[in-house]
Amino acid sequence: MSAIHVVIMGNADVEDVRRVLAICFRDGKPLDALDVERILSFDMEWLSPNDAEIAVQSLISAGWLSGGKKSLTPSISISGITAPLGWFPRPTRLTNPVSVQMIDEVETKEKQVTEPIAPAVTPIAETKITTSGGNSADPRDKLSKRLTKFIAKTSKINVEEVERRANRKQKALAVATNWMCLALVAKEQGIQMQEIVDALAIR
Repeated sequence: MSAIHVVIMGNADVEDVRRVLAICFRDGKPLDALDVERILSFDMEWLSPNDAEIAVQSLISAGWLSGGKKSLTPSISISGITAPLGWFPRPTRLTNPVSVQMIDEVETKEKQVTEPIAPAVTPIAETKITTSGGNSADPRDKLSKRLTKFIAKTSKINVEEVERRANRKQKALAVATNWMCLALVAKEQGIQMQEIVDALAIR
């Protein structure tokens, strides 16, 4: 296995955990272990409740979280860490995380690699919008109401629930626009993404 491949794999394992911690602790306050489990399972829908419990305990054991179960905090700096649009972690990287010491190992290997590595995806700048879809500079947001009704009708979920799920994702991801969060909700419901892409196409 080449040095580059080792670094990329190490980076992915580390970055998934870093981004998850940045989202969970975005308010900068200590959290109860149960609160972290709730964010991982019910808020972000990344893990089942059982896997979320395993993930929290594993992150503590691997050194990513410190403090008592009633006041957990990240053991690393999460300042400036963002996630690309549509990103979600690989569950096994949370239930069986690498040791926090992997950060130092990855950074050391990166310094030794001389071959170029493909650049990371640059997150799109945050756009503040309203659920009405009428005040955004992005013309796709004008389609938000129609897209919300389409998702509700296709998935048989009421409009209010679709909006609630989209708003929850937007609050958690911060960098995502309303229409992108609606697209993520549609994907979770098994709706064909080509239909969403066609609906959001700017002509």
